[in-house]
Amino acid sequence: MTTALFTHPACLDHDNGPGHPERPDRLRAVLRALEGEAFATLAREEAPEATPEQLMRVHPERYVEAILSIAPPPGERVMLDPDTGMSGGSRAAALRSAGAAVAAVDAVMQGWARAAFCATRPPGHHAEAARPMGFCLFSNAAIAAHHARAVWGVRRVAVLDFDVHHGNGSQAILQDDPDFFYASSHEMPLYPGTGHPSERGCAENVRNVALEPFAGGPEFRAAWGDVIIPEVDRFCPGLIIVSAGFDAHARDPLASLRVQTPDFSWLSRALVELADRVCGGRIVSLLEGGYDLIALAEGAAVHVRALMRI
Repeated sequence: MTTALFTHPACLDHDNGPGHPERPDRLRAVLRALEGEAFATLAREEAPEATPEQLMRVHPERYVEAILSIAPPPGERVMLDPDTGMSGGSRAAALRSAGAAVAAVDAVMQGWARAAFCATRPPGHHAEAARPMGFCLFSNAAIAAHHARAVWGVRRVAVLDFDVHHGNGSQAILQDDPDFFYASSHEMPLYPGTGHPSERGCAENVRNVALEPFAGGPEFRAAWGDVIIPEVDRFCPGLIIVSAGFDAHARDPLASLRVQTPDFSWLSRALVELADRVCGGRIVSLLEGGYDLIALAEGAAVHVRALMRI
């Protein structure tokens, strides 16, 4: 069965400004890495724009309207916080990024794809219900999870986040509903300062594994293999959504973990095997962080190979 790749050129037009780590070259690096012969069978799909209804399952109407109303003239930006900006192309990019997540859920639930990867930006896991932050405007993974329930009747959805930064927005949006499960491995202490292991959600439906600075592959693999994956097995979701950040890599400039590309490959294959066990292989993955272009490209390539089962 096919694996789908959702992306859109509009995601290259989101411009955070000179020197900003979340830059268009990140997406270019990922797409170049997925051009090789090994990826010839990917079903390459154009990401649609998310609708207001899809966004408002997670974000208040006033917030959605406020974000979508920001349209700086060419060459200018509006900074929403010290890290998070919008340029003239950001509105369309954010809509395509959220829309890709929704379309990816549709693809795996319709059954024409067993897995899907969304190569889009801006990322989403730091965006809270009514607050942009950490380079993120809309909470793409949470939007996808709510779409799966509202449209496809998926009762239980797991959002699994291996970005080096804790997905505070995803957790905040999902943690009070016992039919959503959120899990993350992340460096601590590190931005945004959330994700302590004591944060367990309303029904033990949150699992955070904090990794100390300079932890590497053995600790990363233990966090997932010994702690998170067994809990997801017990939760038994009908769909798995992955927040795939590659900034835990040793090369990344924004953190200090020492994860290597083979560790991302190991985890990606473990998550595919998990999906095969608990939800018929249905797995949707969304690009989050990763700011060294070499590490990002390598990580995305091994991740997508795992989704393709090659």
